Amino acid sequence: MLPEEVLSHAPKVLTDEQRRFYFENGYLLVESIIPQEWMDRLIEVTDQKVEYSRSLTQSDDVFDLEPDHTAERPRLRRLSNPVSHHPVYWEFASESILGDVVADLVGPDVKFHHSKLNFKWAEGGEEVKWHQDITYWPHTNYSPLTVGTYLYDVGDEQGPLAVIPGSHEGELFDQYNGVGEWVGCVRDEDLAGINLDSVAYLKGPAGSITIHNCRILHGSKKNLSDTGRPLLLNAYSSADAFPYTWNPLKSSYEGTIVRGKPARWARHDPRPCLIPPDWSGGYTSLYALQQQENRE
Repeated sequence: MLPEEVLSHAPKVLTDEQRRFYFENGYLLVESIIPQEWMDRLIEVTDQKVEYSRSLTQSDDVFDLEPDHTAERPRLRRLSNPVSHHPVYWEFASESILGDVVADLVGPDVKFHHSKLNFKWAEGGEEVKWHQDITYWPHTNYSPLTVGTYLYDVGDEQGPLAVIPGSHEGELFDQYNGVGEWVGCVRDEDLAGINLDSVAYLKGPAGSITIHNCRILHGSKKNLSDTGRPLLLNAYSSADAFPYTWNPLKSSYEGTIVRGKPARWARHDPRPCLIPPDWSGGYTSLYALQQQENRE
């Protein structure tokens, strides 16, 4: 749906002012919206996953470990597809207020795409370089968005999600390097031409959510604090958006309608989209790609 079509539907959670802000700027921060009961459940299962990671010595398709991860001192970068690894994550993605928030921004028919939990560990959790999501997983239109849930309070030192307001209406950048390797971030020469003075840092207390459109330029700095910054990310789209490349974080829940009904027609945005590598043979991590790990 186009923004004016979405706005023709009465909102379930957000105000019209919040919806219009999202359409104009490409992002939204809503503080302390997740009830404490959900937060307690999410923190409990996340702690269980961290405890399990102590037994791992290298990253796999579920856990992305920092290079200095040990059993005594676990350091995680990402839990991929949490919805596939504990029912509480899927219940939250499909049954909580998130689905209603997304419906207020993409229309009443909402489709789930994927999830991930980015930890940004204390005392040096890695930066995420400036990038745009949609070229990782192109769709027929640009309705996809990602809702992040802060499990802890997040301030400046923890590397909050950062966005460039309005950049969702600008160009899509090449996320391959000069020799044709996918690095999943904006090239330095392109970044030099982007005005970073307007960057918005989305800080907030635990239970706050960040929402960013699939085209917006975003990233985050290193976590320099002594507290982790786990951010649970769930990506959705309008039901009339269909992916046309392999999902790098594929799960059995991909394509599930969490609000409304399935679409009978696909909607196609005429603006082109960069095609990523073929992810069907596997996917490492955004961090490994951006840091160009394991390359000669």
